[in-house]
Amino acid sequence: MNKIVIEFPVKGEWITPNSPRNRVPSHGTEMFGETYAIDFVMIKDEKRKAYNKSLLKYLLSGIELKDFYGWGQNVYSPVNGVVIATKDKMPERNKVHLYDDYSHMKRVTKDFMKGKGTIESVAGNYVLIKCSDEVYVLLAHLKNTTVCVNVGQTVTVNQVIGKLGHSGNSMMPHLHMQLMNDRDYRKAKGIEFVFREYEVKWRNGWEIVRNSIPGSTEIIRNK
Repeated sequence: MNKIVIEFPVKGEWITPNSPRNRVPSHGTEMFGETYAIDFVMIKDEKRKAYNKSLLKYLLSGIELKDFYGWGQNVYSPVNGVVIATKDKMPERNKVHLYDDYSHMKRVTKDFMKGKGTIESVAGNYVLIKCSDEVYVLLAHLKNTTVCVNVGQTVTVNQVIGKLGHSGNSMMPHLHMQLMNDRDYRKAKGIEFVFREYEVKWRNGWEIVRNSIPGSTEIIRNK
């Protein structure tokens, strides 16, 4: 199958710390349709910081969700399709703290691998979109109570489907997105994709990139 061309699911400036451009599988496993998954973290400057507090505060006492640049940003459908599953109203952990969130991640991952967890325990609040019988798009870790589409609803490219959050198996507010060939994550295989267009920041300015996928060292933008 050729790589599927999709639109960007976020707007503004971002980094993609886990990207299939750098390694496959991008999240360390080919299970659950995650082979080519990508994560988006919003930043504000070239230091690639995701929050407006000090690193020391993040490490010692934690940072409020509201202090992360990406938290509450709109998430857009990258495809045309039909919503076939959603989860909303799942609480987020506040404050965001490296040790606490890492401990939570290890516990949830362990349970999930043993078959004890649910998709919600990992994906948090999410939207699952069916593009065809062979292509499904999952957008995960959405903000509590912000999912604004319903099962059975047709969505179009660039339509808002919710807001970026910190629900589920999340180390900090970010968007997790993956394409897979089945709605059942327990047997789904990941699908390769590229973005139709976005910009990459270089020393002399921004450069438009087409039909590609960002790497983990790049600062990227979508207007």
